[in-house]
Amino acid sequence: MASLSYDLTLAGLSVGSAAALTGIGLIVTHRATGVLNFAHGAIAMLCAYLLRQFAVAWDWPLWLAAAVTLLVVAPAIGLVLERAVFRPLAVLGGDPAQTLVASIGVFVLLVGGAALIWGQGARADVPTLVSADPWGQLAAAVVLALAVWAVTRFTRFGGELRAVVDDRRLAVLAGIDADRVAAAGWAFGSFTAGLTGVLLAPYVRLDPYGMPLLVMEVVAVAVAARMRNLPVAVVVALGIGVAQSQLTRLHPSGWREPLLQAVGANLFVVALLIAALVLPGVARGAKGDALPRTATARVPTPPGAWIVAVVLFLLPLGFAGSDLTTSVQVPALGVILLSLVVVTGRGGQISLGQAAYAGLGALFTALLAAGRFPGLPELPTPAALAVAVLLVAPLGLLTGWPAISRLALALATFAVGVAVSRFVFAQPYATSGLTLGRPAGFAGDRAYYLLELVLLGGALLLVAALRRGRTGRALAAMRDHEAGAAAAGVPVRALKLAAFVIGAALAALGGGMLGMGLRAFDPAAFDPVRGLLWFAAVVVLGADSLLGALLAGALLVGLDAGTRGGVAAAVIGILAILIGRFPGGPYEALRAATHRLQRRPRLTPAGARLRTALAGATPNAPATHGSGSGSGSGSGSGSGSGSGSGQRAGPAADNGPATAVGNRAAGRHGWAQPPADSTGTADGSSGGSRQRADAEEGGDRDAPRPGRRAGEPGAAEPGAGEPGAGEPGAGAQEPGAPQLRAPLLKAHGLWLSYDGFTALRNVSLEVPPGRITAVVGPNGAGKSSLFHCLAGTLRPDKGRITLAGRDITRLPAHARTRVGVARTFQELAVFPTLTVAENVRVGAEQGRVRDDPAALERALRLFDLTSVRDRPAADLPTGTLRRVELARALSGGPHVLLLDEPAAGLDTAEVAALARILRALAADGTALLVVEHDVDLVAGLADAVYVMTAGRVVASGPADRVLDALDGPDGAPTEDGPR
Repeated sequence: MASLSYDLTLAGLSVGSAAALTGIGLIVTHRATGVLNFAHGAIAMLCAYLLRQFAVAWDWPLWLAAAVTLLVVAPAIGLVLERAVFRPLAVLGGDPAQTLVASIGVFVLLVGGAALIWGQGARADVPTLVSADPWGQLAAAVVLALAVWAVTRFTRFGGELRAVVDDRRLAVLAGIDADRVAAAGWAFGSFTAGLTGVLLAPYVRLDPYGMPLLVMEVVAVAVAARMRNLPVAVVVALGIGVAQSQLTRLHPSGWREPLLQAVGANLFVVALLIAALVLPGVARGAKGDALPRTATARVPTPPGAWIVAVVLFLLPLGFAGSDLTTSVQVPALGVILLSLVVVTGRGGQISLGQAAYAGLGALFTALLAAGRFPGLPELPTPAALAVAVLLVAPLGLLTGWPAISRLALALATFAVGVAVSRFVFAQPYATSGLTLGRPAGFAGDRAYYLLELVLLGGALLLVAALRRGRTGRALAAMRDHEAGAAAAGVPVRALKLAAFVIGAALAALGGGMLGMGLRAFDPAAFDPVRGLLWFAAVVVLGADSLLGALLAGALLVGLDAGTRGGVAAAVIGILAILIGRFPGGPYEALRAATHRLQRRPRLTPAGARLRTALAGATPNAPATHGSGSGSGSGSGSGSGSGSGSGQRAGPAADNGPATAVGNRAAGRHGWAQPPADSTGTADGSSGGSRQRADAEEGGDRDAPRPGRRAGEPGAAEPGAGEPGAGEPGAGAQEPGAPQLRAPLLKAHGLWLSYDGFTALRNVSLEVPPGRITAVVGPNGAGKSSLFHCLAGTLRPDKGRITLAGRDITRLPAHARTRVGVARTFQELAVFPTLTVAENVRVGAEQGRVRDDPAALERALRLFDLTSVRDRPAADLPTGTLRRVELARALSGGPHVLLLDEPAAGLDTAEVAALARILRALAADGTALLVVEHDVDLVAGLADAVYVMTAGRVVASGPADRVLDALDGPDGAPTEDGPR
């Protein structure tokens, strides 16, 4: 027994050493480049094939073949990938999702290329570089780990590597050549991949599909080490390898034996599943795993293209024999790929597990039709397919629920796909002896193809419905800007789960159709590698395109059926590695190329002179929309309406009046102030903050304030140039609008800490209705943390947030919007692929008031956006987009509006116009909280100010008192300033 344990331990150390090499390579590549290299296993496979080619096919000495493979070819592969694929992505912005897609493209390309060159069969004649004795492999893993640790800890290059990992842009500014560091990381990572491949190849099946997947199963080692800690990776790899070997000693009786054997043979898969779904995962960028939605996603497909597609899909009805049998696979695969359009194209989520759902659909259909599904009777084939779809759909919920919360959604879904393949499809007790017939009356290929076309048409209608209406807009908003969608009231998590469930159901339907077309359940048809190929095909041919999914299905089946296997993978791989240059796929690239080739008409010299003369003859021509011209200096009219003629040359917020927002702000910004009217104020409705403070000091509690409604005690009648004087473009409440009765938003003793840093320390504040409350302070004072707590993005460690006495501390962002707390963002959070009207409609459909049909038109009129309602938001200037974001937030009828740096990116005229709108909103009863660096803007705008420093509120009170105190020595509150 002792001898058996020792032998099993040695065998486990051998397997664990190879896994440790893989983990080291993945960690070094990720630390140098930030890329989770899905192509690592494919590089290992390619190097194993090359060693065999050199040593066996070409009779090179083994030492020479190994040296060329490991020291020349493997690093060269890494350098070529870094230079040709990943460096251009980094230059273009380094979107993590697109980088991941590119690495999957490299995987698919190398797998397809190997299948083309060496065939798809397994090779058993790979030379042994190191004997089966594990000590050599273990020594290689330990030496490599120590070498990497020493280089990163004690050399200049190691310091540069750590700097690039911490902040690549800052490292570049410090003079570090980040490209050189990334190239070295890729070269070393490819070297370790090649070493893993040549060490494993003699002891496992070497084929284009098996070895890459086997290597990628040990990604769990790197994830468990948080993609940073090399010693942890080595220890975990050795531990799992030894445990996997020791499990082979156990032989329980009954049903537990095949299950334990499956676990013992696939313990790295179990570890991958746990690492992906339970352990803290791989860090991601700000956009996470969400693929950006390209501008061409909203370009309608020409009707002619659909006519051509229909004709092409009807052509196989005239085929016969093997051609018709092959064509039967196309509609089924099209349905599977449509499931990716739902999850990836509409939801923007990277899901690499659709092959598992499709395989389960085929397996469950076969089991139900054969009467072998536990607890259910034998069913006719159509009923079996329907029940299989209903059974698989909840599995999308079970896998999607933990996956969408992970730091690496792609890895989590890949882990689920591998686990289903290993523990279900590869087990004889589940799949042995299964056949799958076709529905009665559809046994022939031609009749069955017609049935498939009907089912494909139904799937197309379902997915097309998700592109339109309220759900379509919500999905597009979520993909464009997830945080912005949540702030608009979109239940992002529920919508993602719905996309996973619908995607799983469609994949199961397509898998059942594919199984019936093949007349059997074939586990190889649903291999995880095939799932990666399907994902890459959908992405490169247009993830949000129905026609792209159909084209991908026809392309995958047609290329591999008409040529040697691997052609489809090679073609898709080449397209996928170009995803950074053409994120919208070949259609977008072709459209851009034809646009550049179009001849543009040019004026002759005489025409140019005539245009110049005509332009000179119209000096009062309207300014270009969104330019911010016509900023609103008065011209003696006294109305404050902007131009001297009293006419607007464009939208009110861009070219409207730059009404002064208080003497203090006007003096510092140099804004022109309209003449005072009979009230003695600059704007005719309320005084600046200094006048309000003077009135309060004098005991006049009925002095005019922006927070009071017309008709209330102490409220001033609106002047001729103010929003309340009947100008609908500036924020006055129109007839039919829901009357706001804004409740009080309060924060009670908020504490917030993260990463050992205390951001908020016992912070309390009130945001009353009809008033503008401001929060100011230096960078790092905790303003943003407080704002995010109020908006629901962060949850405080201690304390409460209440709205009208109701505790909303635990409500997420979208739920707070629906109870009446809306927000805007410092960095614009509009949805660029939606039009202005669609942007605003999302807020109207998802906000607090969701049954007001006039909300959209009212918001567009209030912010003077009617003229640009049908223009995509991506084409508009910053000033207009600020109004779009405000209109979206207000279209849902919020009680409280939270504004994070609302003046960011605006010029002086646009800031003045924004201030005018905000004061009008407060006059209508909305409670506003502004977090702003511009103290001058706050001085002329706010009723109350909170000053924060080091996470505490150090001063609060009326705006003038607090801001005057800040003007004391060193900018600190004076002794008599409010506390």
